[in-house]
Amino acid sequence: MKSLEKKLGYTFQNQALLAEALNHSSYANEHRGSGMCSNERLEFLGDSVLGFVTAEFLFCTNPDLPEGDLTRIRAALVCEQSLYEVAQSIDLGAHLKLGRGEESGGGRTRASILADAMEAVFAAVYLDGGISAASQLIHRVLLKREQEEVEKRRDYKTALQELVQRKPDQALLYRMAGEEGPDHDKTFSAEVLLNEQVVGCGSGHSKKEAEQAAAKAALNALEE
Repeated sequence: MKSLEKKLGYTFQNQALLAEALNHSSYANEHRGSGMCSNERLEFLGDSVLGFVTAEFLFCTNPDLPEGDLTRIRAALVCEQSLYEVAQSIDLGAHLKLGRGEESGGGRTRASILADAMEAVFAAVYLDGGISAASQLIHRVLLKREQEEVEKRRDYKTALQELVQRKPDQALLYRMAGEEGPDHDKTFSAEVLLNEQVVGCGSGHSKKEAEQAAAKAALNALEE
């Protein structure tokens, strides 16, 4: 399990919690006499831990989104497919304990089994290290990707325009500062000027990307 802990970026004090998180019900049923527990109870708890951490993340990073949009995004983040992709990224299937029937039926790659096990792992980390440890793990393996998507979706030019319009007689202007590279892989540079003074510079693989990067730099500078 050391290799799995390395991929999780977390070392368990109570190894039994991680072991339980990896026990599929089919395996526990085959070893019923030993008193072994499946990961189903941990899965139940992990679902709530994941839901809370994700809701807090979305609430803090999307201050302008209404409840309906937050609910929709959270549902997409914690869905079976999303958890399945996270489980695949850490090769969780290789560490599962399955019954003979599930093993022969391809259970190690089944989306539902991997997604449930991922929630169980989140719960195991929560029980072992508290909500801070669980939150760090969930952010690292799942929510970091959403933050990157949030950054991509944000319209920095509009945000900058709204910021400067709070004062009268403010003039924004974007201008291209250069380009380099072959035609199939050009990099453009842009500047944004506020009242004829450069307040931000940025680059991108299109003029639009360069202007957005310049606007982001300007926003950061002006908000400071």
